[in-house]
Amino acid sequence: MDNTALWRRNSLLPAIIFFIVSASRLSMAQEPVKYIALGDSYTIGESVSLSERWPVQLSLKIRETGIDISDPVIVARTGWTTDELSKAIEESGIVDDFDIVTLLIGVNNQYRGRDTANYRAELKKLINRAIGFAGGNTARIIMISIPDWGVMPFAEGRDRARISAEIDLFNHIIKSESESMGMGFIDITPVSRMAGKDPQLVAGDGLHPSGAMYSLWVDLIFPKAVEILGY
Repeated sequence: MDNTALWRRNSLLPAIIFFIVSASRLSMAQEPVKYIALGDSYTIGESVSLSERWPVQLSLKIRETGIDISDPVIVARTGWTTDELSKAIEESGIVDDFDIVTLLIGVNNQYRGRDTANYRAELKKLINRAIGFAGGNTARIIMISIPDWGVMPFAEGRDRARISAEIDLFNHIIKSESESMGMGFIDITPVSRMAGKDPQLVAGDGLHPSGAMYSLWVDLIFPKAVEILGY
């Protein structure tokens, strides 16, 4: 090979390398954000339409900023406690890494009269599962407080003060575990209590939040979600 040909080949190498790296970055940038929501009736949106579920509303609000985000993967069912959610995650076979993971669980533990020590132990197991979904990065996880069903019409005739006090205890555990692990914590409980004075924030079953209430939750969760995504 003569010197001219060798020079031409060597001069092209930086351009070729730049093209490959740029194409790789572009490909990565075009991959949509992946989001998984773990929970119970609140996350699956009992008594509201699919579009009114708060994880769906959150994804839409993120998409409206120009961020390409896939539809949320939702692992949730009405009535699930912490151990039931954990079992469902295990049986789901989901092994993907996600850019955002949300976890809202515990109301049925409180409703069934389970103690806080049991809740903390099982919540830690779920946090470990969430960390797995987040690719080991706890900063991708958003922990959400338990709403207060004691203000709902369904709770008429029950000890509303006791329900609220017990939910506060469970939420204290969520907050402390979140902070100790470097995860985001969003307290939607005060907003949930607005349903006691505004029927429009209550779904038709008299127990669960309406789509309008879920929108208020999304307003609180959204800033943390876009922060995680670097926007």
